[in-house]
Amino acid sequence: MTGTVLVTGGTGYIGGEVIDQLLADGWSVHTTVRDAAKSEPRLRARWSDAGERLKVFSADLLSDAGWAQATAGCDAVAHVASPFPMATPRDENDLIVPARDGTLRALRFAHEAGVTRFVQTSSAAAIAYGHGDKEHFDQNDWTNLAADPPPYIKSKTIAERAARDWVADNAPGMVFCSINPVAVFGPVYDGDLSTSVEIVKKMIDGSIPLLPDMGIGVVDVRDVAKMHVLALEAPAATVAGERFPASASFLWMRDMAASLRRRAPELSRKIPTRAMPDWLVGVLGLFMAEMKLIKGELGKVRDVSGKHSEDVLGFTFIPAEQSLEDTARSLTERGIVKL
Repeated sequence: MTGTVLVTGGTGYIGGEVIDQLLADGWSVHTTVRDAAKSEPRLRARWSDAGERLKVFSADLLSDAGWAQATAGCDAVAHVASPFPMATPRDENDLIVPARDGTLRALRFAHEAGVTRFVQTSSAAAIAYGHGDKEHFDQNDWTNLAADPPPYIKSKTIAERAARDWVADNAPGMVFCSINPVAVFGPVYDGDLSTSVEIVKKMIDGSIPLLPDMGIGVVDVRDVAKMHVLALEAPAATVAGERFPASASFLWMRDMAASLRRRAPELSRKIPTRAMPDWLVGVLGLFMAEMKLIKGELGKVRDVSGKHSEDVLGFTFIPAEQSLEDTARSLTERGIVKL
């Protein structure tokens, strides 16, 4: 199956890779950005040979303007755009409202345009939180909102549940599924870095002098994009209603650092080797927003299995250690980190 697909958030890390793979597979692509006049030159530079197969539209998650034009003539939608800040906002609705309402807006205009397939980029944040000491999760798990998780986690959970409810009530014939990535790494195109990639950047440029006792799930951006393409191209019965966790493996930050030192020794001069005491994380959290977020993750395992995704979609995840190495090398090769 090929045709025309709308990819929301075309200037984002995942969105850009999705567009890259769709164009390579023969699709025509519409993409939404907040300001087309500002972003289109950047997108045209990346896909200089796309011509009329790439069209760029201005559309915001909180406004109807532009969505009818963006979805017109599309066979499918990959809804990637969603806010993901480094710091926790003062008002959780600054994240929840655009995540939920933006998803519902994209669904509504897609349905009105006759779109038959919709892939939502959700998150492992909608899977692995609010369950006490539970450490291992899969596609059947849902974050427990009654546990009052942080705003970003809440926003992704609410947005995915709202999307599934909307499709059931308003477009039961639409083929809907979600992709639920853990932290996304891999090669970068430019210096507009995702929150996840910032972790590797700070490791190799010395911004993280000590390693907190924290772990994260790792997945490669190329695999996350591949999952979107496979979900758009697979038979409807294969993907309808599915949740596809995107995760290669769970790694502690100390293991991430050790892997980078081992696989890319020439980049390892500033990579930390010593542990950060938990009490120091607490102190730093008083005036550093990102450390405040880390405090709640100290010592916790949130291992989200990607096996179901591999089995159903028919591929194998790039190993986490390879993704981390490719991230580090890409950052230096593009001059984003100078050692």
